[in-house]
Amino acid sequence: MTTTTPAVAAEPAAADQESRPAAARTLATRLDGLQRLVELGTGRIDAALLDETSALLTRAGERLRLSGEHTVVTLAGGTGSGKSSLFNAICGLDLSPVGVRRPMTSKAHACVWGLDGAGPLLDWLDVDKRHRYARASALEPEETGRPESGSLQGLVLLDLPDHDSIQAVHRAEVDKFVTVADLLVWVVDPQKYADAALHRNYIVPFARHAGVTLIVLNQIDRLQPEEVDDCVSDLRRLLEAEGLAAPRILTTSTVAPGGVDGMREVLVDSVAARRARTERLVADIDKLVVRFADHRAGGEPPSAIDERRAADLIEALTDAAGAPAVAEAMESAYELRAGDYVGWPIARIVARLRSDPLRKMRLTELREELRGAFTGPVGAQQGDVDNALHGITDAVTKDLPEAWARSVRAAGRSHAAELPEALGDSLKDALPAFNQVPRWWWLVKTWQYFLVLVTALSIAWIGLLIAYGVFKVSTNAPELIDEPGLIPYVGILLACVLGMGALTSSACRNVVALSSARHGEKMTFHMRERITEVTEQKVLHPVADELQVYAGFRNTADELLGHQP
Repeated sequence: MTTTTPAVAAEPAAADQESRPAAARTLATRLDGLQRLVELGTGRIDAALLDETSALLTRAGERLRLSGEHTVVTLAGGTGSGKSSLFNAICGLDLSPVGVRRPMTSKAHACVWGLDGAGPLLDWLDVDKRHRYARASALEPEETGRPESGSLQGLVLLDLPDHDSIQAVHRAEVDKFVTVADLLVWVVDPQKYADAALHRNYIVPFARHAGVTLIVLNQIDRLQPEEVDDCVSDLRRLLEAEGLAAPRILTTSTVAPGGVDGMREVLVDSVAARRARTERLVADIDKLVVRFADHRAGGEPPSAIDERRAADLIEALTDAAGAPAVAEAMESAYELRAGDYVGWPIARIVARLRSDPLRKMRLTELREELRGAFTGPVGAQQGDVDNALHGITDAVTKDLPEAWARSVRAAGRSHAAELPEALGDSLKDALPAFNQVPRWWWLVKTWQYFLVLVTALSIAWIGLLIAYGVFKVSTNAPELIDEPGLIPYVGILLACVLGMGALTSSACRNVVALSSARHGEKMTFHMRERITEVTEQKVLHPVADELQVYAGFRNTADELLGHQP
């Protein structure tokens, strides 16, 4: 019987030895990149994709720790495809049951060429020990006429249950081994090679695994020689239409002489190259990386909120915290406090004789009252904060994938509930201490009270002049208080002192007004500084950090995509 086999050339052994370490390094790099994608994407992108990727990373780690000298090959197919007969033909022994009754294979059967290191691998594959067979001299026929036992050293060949079995446990068994096999061999027959269940459930989902997939058209002994090529061409057309690039198709027959030689040669080459394990994992990675690529945009991502929007946000939060009103109140308090030092004491005494509402407001204690007002979310209302944050991330998220745009927006509002209290604390810390009195205030106060003393002495002098000089209450009074003619001069002195006190107070108040304005500007600057720190800590930095995470995710995905063929 004529068979169709692909041209598979065995590479030189030296080339294999050089390429395997490089492939292993590339695989390790790609697995590390995939791990970074999972870490960066956790909580941000599709959880199902992350779970699937984590499962692959776990599976890859376990497989790489197990024997690299063995290649796991699965024979999978539908009912009646003859995969168990093909399994027995390759093994050279009747190890897997065959017959008319279906299904014949209910558990995976394994035949191993080379037992060293195969035990842990079979345990990991969860192959029942009752269905493990070693292809050693004790099991070989005395006269096989074939040297395949040596050439297949390192092969772990699995015969799986039917993928279209009515038993769900059989289908689950197929799904499990298809996920972990190094080389996938799908056995089809001329009558059902277009089976919808096979193509829908396995061929299409594993279309990117063409490099580790082999399609075997079995039972070609049922076809005429000219029908074989037509059947292979139609199968190839169907596979290519489903995305399996350059599919490898073999034809076999378990009843014709040499009908499985082509299949055996492919297995020999695969086992000798020892690349199937790495190629399978690479194919699994490629399949997932394409899905990760859907979560990254092509353009260069922004690194932070632009300066204009950041400045607008700081301004809005400054207004929300009431910083301008606080600065104005503190300016007024500064002026009032200065009045206690540089004001004309006599004018204050006169003012106290009247009802003064400002005095009742206890403005000298304003700082303590303001500090108490900013210990909670009283300084900035939550609604004002929310309005300030509205749309702050629109510019940086407009070109991001939706999942990442959502995570950046969430980062911008991650501390929204903390902002009112944090803004209140920032204002509280910016309030100045009123016990720090400028030295010139004390000098002016000393001067003013000296003038008050002179005023009091002048008034007393005038009184004594009137008593002793005008009314002559005593005839033995000193000349300074007994001469009525001194009254105008003392009056002039009193007027000068009063005028000097009022003039000093007025001049100092003008100076205080200028100092108060500078004081208010300085305090506004300090409050804005602290509000800027809060804004950066609670809004701008979280957004920048999230954008940096996205940039790392995008760069890692691009690197992994760059390794794909």
